Amino acid sequence: MVDAVILTVSVTALLLAAWCGFAAYRDSPTKDWHFIGMAVVTLAALVQLVVSLVQLARGERPEHGMAVFLAYLIGAACTIPSAAFMSLAERTRWGSAVVAAGGVILAVLELRLHEIWGSGHG
Repeated sequence: MVDAVILTVSVTALLLAAWCGFAAYRDSPTKDWHFIGMAVVTLAALVQLVVSLVQLARGERPEHGMAVFLAYLIGAACTIPSAAFMSLAERTRWGSAVVAAGGVILAVLELRLHEIWGSGHG
């Protein structure tokens, strides 16, 4: 998997987590700007999904299991949209906290994807 894509998704996810975490700290629900940020992070995760599928189609394989890799890849693509829907249902500071947690979870999923793919493949 391309390391630059993993790094981009991880950094944008952590930036979103910090931004929404600060909103939760200020007792603020998610706002339109937060949803734009969520869209950017989701777009990065979808780019990663496409890049990974192209690599798999070219015959490249993860070192530590295809099923586990695909499960993490799909989970990574669904994390921020799921958090966004939950924040819409909870229009308090806790909606912002959910998105912040989603950003941290996505960053952890990215680390795991990197490990499953194998760091020797770039």
